[in-house]
Amino acid sequence: MTPSQQENVLPSLASQIPLLTIKGAIGPAIGDYLVREINSANSRNNVPLIIITLDTPGGLSASLRDINQSILNSDIPIACLVYPPGARAASAGTYILYACHIAAMAPATTLGAATPVNIASPMTPADDEKVQKSAPSAMENKVLNDAIAYIRSLAQLRSRNEQWAEKAVAEAATLTAKEALEDNVITLIAETPKVLLDKLNGKQVAVKDKNIELALSNAVILSKKPDWRSQFIATITDPNIAYILMLLGIYGLLFEFYSPGVGIAGIIGGISLLIALYAFQLLPLNFAGAALLLLGVVLLAMESLVPSFGVFGIGGVGAFALGSIFLFDTKLEQFRVSLPIIASFTLFSVLFIVFALGFIYRARKNKIVSGQEEIINAWVMVEDDFNGLGYVLFNGERWAASSKKALKKNQQVQVLEVNGLTLVLAPSTAVFRTTEEQNNDTTI
Repeated sequence: MTPSQQENVLPSLASQIPLLTIKGAIGPAIGDYLVREINSANSRNNVPLIIITLDTPGGLSASLRDINQSILNSDIPIACLVYPPGARAASAGTYILYACHIAAMAPATTLGAATPVNIASPMTPADDEKVQKSAPSAMENKVLNDAIAYIRSLAQLRSRNEQWAEKAVAEAATLTAKEALEDNVITLIAETPKVLLDKLNGKQVAVKDKNIELALSNAVILSKKPDWRSQFIATITDPNIAYILMLLGIYGLLFEFYSPGVGIAGIIGGISLLIALYAFQLLPLNFAGAALLLLGVVLLAMESLVPSFGVFGIGGVGAFALGSIFLFDTKLEQFRVSLPIIASFTLFSVLFIVFALGFIYRARKNKIVSGQEEIINAWVMVEDDFNGLGYVLFNGERWAASSKKALKKNQQVQVLEVNGLTLVLAPSTAVFRTTEEQNNDTTI
């Protein structure tokens, strides 16, 4: 090896090769997972290469550009392998394949069909509009030309076939693995990541205007699958679920606006709408997490101020837990909020709400101490002897009363009903004397 060829050689002793996986549609969760893992690998000194296996039908443009930006800014060479056999790197996958320092494909795999399409299906045009719709609109031309320029820039950077890259976007062209190798679209063909590693050992790769020789003889492939957080976010940001969440958010808020008062429809609608906005890349992950946290705090505060029988509390706990999962995720220990703390707070909040609901339920069974309901079945004291109409004392108040039987002074009677401002009484056999009479009995 000449001195000019030895510009930079990565160490192979105890080297680890992170193996990242893209499977399925590319969305916010996949983008967040890849960006975090690429940044994590660049912060270590024993990573000579990053391998990404690719099997995708495409995805969101915003997530694609976030992934490619991390790839282009990486100080470590990244090899992308369309794998396993039968996989494809369609649409957004083609852009990622062009962005990587090394592009490889397994046998019986395909790439291409990279024409950008609108995520929302257009409404069926009327017959008189079909002719006009045959020509692309100005906006469609702008999106298409931007995509062509983007993939051409990637092809120029990696010294790969620019003409076919433009054709893949403009005409949705596709290639097999063998055809892609012949047309200088990919670097090599490899059956597995291990075979790819063996073929790359000793090869030179250009990384940020530097030639790096890959020393991979002692390297170990370390699979870096998405963690539970990435899998959870991938589930709720799946295009089908995101579509359902968007509808739940819209209809929930509309129902809440039509019916006075904030209830379960508004809470579910608000949470669903925030998650859907993140799923469609209309809100960044940190903004969505902060909004969910704020919504959770507001709902928990409202639970203590407005009687809602736990609706605000449960919604607040859910929003706060989701916001914590979205927002607090970092490789830096000093800025990381541990999962046990989030789980403990959530459990404590749930237990508090259950306790409060139990207290409210028990309170409903207590004796009523106000209003007309308090008077019915209550015991009152007869003020003076009367037959028919008279007066009674109840809680220090003098009430008009009626009775079908004669009543005596200090006799205790029960209220059967309230007729206007008159109490209808039923006689009792108990007769109570005044305190003065009882004192006289004591002194004799």
